[in-house]
This record gives sequence, C-alpha cells and structure tokens, in this order.
Amino acid sequence: MTHNLPEPAADLLRAILEALDIPHPATVGDSEVHARVLADRVMHTVVALHGVLDEGVTRHLGIEWTTAHLRERLAEHPPTGYRTAGIPRPGGERP
Repeated sequence: MTHNLPEPAADLLRAILEALDIPHPATVGDSEVHARVLADRVMHTVVALHGVLDEGVTRHLGIEWTTAHLRERLAEHPPTGYRTAGIPRPGGERP
C-alpha cells in the first residue's frame, strides 16, 4: 500500500503519473511534438478515469483492467520524437 491506499488505486495513480510526467522539450521547436504526445496521453488518462469513476459498462471491468488498458495505450504514445531539456527528475535521474 501507498499512503494507506489500496494497491489497485495506488497502481492507477502511478500509471497516471507515468502518463503526465514526461520530459520537458529542449527548445520551442520541440514543443509542438511534446504538446501532441502529452495531449494524446492526457486523453487516454481521462478515458481511464471515466472508466473507473463513471457508472456504466467500463466501470464493471475493474480498476486493475483499466490500469492495464491505460498502460497499453500509453505504450502506443511514448514520450519520444522530440529533444528533451534534460531537467533532473526526483532522485537525480535525467530523462
């Protein structure tokens, strides 16, 4: 568990962070590709959140299925195709 969250909820939050926390573009010229990649990832994240929170068919698939499905969609839209700023991430890692 993470901060007393059930593991399925914590895993979904990790997937959401993976979706949104992508490297910053190195230049203004790289911003267009970065924005397109981020917009695609945001769209899939919003769909996943609706799947977990809204009433309907997808809610019955479960949070674990929704998390796995989100990660599959994110793999289709990797944060690549642009130069990154190389800003260190938490823990000192560089993108």
